[in-house]
Amino acid sequence: MLTAALTASICPLLLFLLWSHNGVEGMGVKGLQYFMDRCCPEACVTVNLREMARQQQASTTAPHTSNPTLVVDGMACLRHWYSCKDWACGGQWREYLDILKRWVEAFTSAGIRLVFFFDGVVEEQKRQEWVKRRRRVNGEISKIFRHIKELGDQPGRELFCLPSGLATFTPFALRSLGQEVFCSVREADYEIASYARQHGSMGILGEDSDFIIYDSAPYLSVAKLRINSLTTVMYNRQRLCQTIGLAVTQLPLLACLLGNDVVSEEKMRDVRNNAMAAYRKNSPAPYYGAPQGQVVLAVSQLVSSLWSTEDEETELVPQSLDLSAPRRELLKKGVCLYTLPGQKRPELCEISSLPSAFEKYVSPEILKACREKHAAAEGFMVYTVLCVGVTECSNTLEDEEDTELVPQALVYKPCRQLIYGLLLLLGHDGRIVDPPAIREWFVFPGNPLKEPDIVLPLPVSLPCDQPSLDLLWFSTGPDVSALRLTAFLTIFGCPEFSELYGVIEDALLAALCLVTYLVLQVQTLSLEDVDSYLSQAVCLRLKSSQELQQIELPFFSSRAVQLGSLYVRGLSHLLGANCASGCPLPSTALMPWHSFDGRLFHSKYLLAHSGTEKAELLDHDSSSLSLFLQLREKLTETCSKRGRVLQSRPNAPQSRPKTTTQTGYRDRHSGWAPSGGTCWRERGETTGGHRRGRGWREREEETEAQREYESTDGPWARGGHRGGGRPDHHDRGNQNTRRPPKPRGRAYNNRGKYQLAPRWPQPPAPGM
Repeated sequence: MLTAALTASICPLLLFLLWSHNGVEGMGVKGLQYFMDRCCPEACVTVNLREMARQQQASTTAPHTSNPTLVVDGMACLRHWYSCKDWACGGQWREYLDILKRWVEAFTSAGIRLVFFFDGVVEEQKRQEWVKRRRRVNGEISKIFRHIKELGDQPGRELFCLPSGLATFTPFALRSLGQEVFCSVREADYEIASYARQHGSMGILGEDSDFIIYDSAPYLSVAKLRINSLTTVMYNRQRLCQTIGLAVTQLPLLACLLGNDVVSEEKMRDVRNNAMAAYRKNSPAPYYGAPQGQVVLAVSQLVSSLWSTEDEETELVPQSLDLSAPRRELLKKGVCLYTLPGQKRPELCEISSLPSAFEKYVSPEILKACREKHAAAEGFMVYTVLCVGVTECSNTLEDEEDTELVPQALVYKPCRQLIYGLLLLLGHDGRIVDPPAIREWFVFPGNPLKEPDIVLPLPVSLPCDQPSLDLLWFSTGPDVSALRLTAFLTIFGCPEFSELYGVIEDALLAALCLVTYLVLQVQTLSLEDVDSYLSQAVCLRLKSSQELQQIELPFFSSRAVQLGSLYVRGLSHLLGANCASGCPLPSTALMPWHSFDGRLFHSKYLLAHSGTEKAELLDHDSSSLSLFLQLREKLTETCSKRGRVLQSRPNAPQSRPKTTTQTGYRDRHSGWAPSGGTCWRERGETTGGHRRGRGWREREEETEAQREYESTDGPWARGGHRGGGRPDHHDRGNQNTRRPPKPRGRAYNNRGKYQLAPRWPQPPAPGM
């Protein structure tokens, strides 16, 4: 039995370890926020944001002053914003959009103006910290798939993982709600603190202890925010400094010695150990708090003792701190990152504008345009490619034990190479002898992330003689518009889809383009997978957010989880290709809330692989069925031209149904009939995942479906041509009997073993 005294000394340490494991302390200064929460309560002040806004408004004497501004760290808010039930399915995007709308309205109704910032680049000095976090999340993703395969349900919030693409699409979602959004061109924390200081903002809402160190607006906790009452905790840096005996100007050195994203904990471990030894020796009374609290106090005492003369007060790192030259330079670099514009800046801290990585390949006008679009959160991928020469992608829900599905990073690599080619090779007419290479940091199972992949651009074949990128981006006229669309579709191997532009909704055209690309690249995709993708895209148009939330899933399929994430990652590649092509489609058409809902897709996947009739798959809506059949016909025809013939391969998931309290209810979206109905397991599937005998799609059913397709009014003309009353996005082949190709074996332990489909032959582009 532990004594009360021992329990009191251990519990804070356990709280710190649990808190760090959940990722809160993974950002910013190691242990500082924990210290303030647990050991310095006088610096943690509960505030009412509505009252703060009133006070700031009253203190401003200038007439017609705009509403008080709150600067929001968007990346820190993602986990709090995404509270939808089924996060593992690929994202419940319509519901998420509703959540964002309500969140924004809570502030605007209180007279508070919001300005959002999102990370736009990963600076090289923080790359190793980025890699470390990505590896940790990979381990958590393995646990997620183990849980799904064993229990047929998604895990609880202890293994919560953000849906793929959430950080990519949230800025567009906020802009669609009329909010001001910025994407950083350097470290986002720095830009947030700079903006807040320069504009006299009422506070910074986030979850990063770096905001305590910056001498900027008050730091407000999003984790402790109560949206209904608009109350939260403000971390008061002046009170912190009083407690630990430091000046505000000394906080940057404290942060670097404790460890942050630039100066790792390991680099300064011996300095902290020496500080701890001195602290324990000199302290008149024992400290009974957690060890992390002792570390903060000990290092604070060390920092306070370093500046002994006026000369040393001007130095970033006092000479009295005995360090090797490389470690001293690292500390100086770390301290400089906390020095904001307008503050006293030593010469070492002056920041020059970032040069373009490939300025000799593109015009100054192109570079200027891509920087402006990036900063305004209107572009994707283009800035980091042209101006930094690097692109990255964080973790995706992918099962490292599933060797049948190729990781998304490799599935989309051919289209990224064509995007790079469009940006860097267009107009050079083959004159580049040594083409520029892009460094890719893409996370996928088996990639150790020790170094970036070096990826070369591929030329894009267009129907005219090497047009320049300036022509594609800046010129006007119907010929250029057609060229932009052809460039975009060619990147995904389907230039002939240009004939559908203005005939079907842009979001459906984007979905068809993406699914066609996936079929061409992933040889293990089946006809049932295509039916799942297309049916959910067609049905989504007619469903409200509330209807989507009411869909019940009897269980989770690990393969469907992967396919959902694969699709959403594809939408981000569509967005990048659209930006590179001069934006032939409106970016709104490429947003997931217009073509994808994870729960709806999952339900369609279970139905399609259970042999459900097409009418039920399309919710018994004749117009949706007709549109679905035409889209599928276009896809199979295009793939067949490139030698890719889809096969019917029902794959009944083997996970057992999750428990539920509902009885006597059959949701037609899930195919579940717990009370007397016939669920998918009773329709003839074997436990091995394939039906006995012929596939579920009988020839007679296909003939009947074809008759219905021919007798139904075709939806191609429903929208008319562009500008002619097309519905808004918010409105409502023959079976191949060859044996499917076998997986190529377990390949996740080594990179480079995945076999992608060869780059498809490009047919002549349609006339413009």
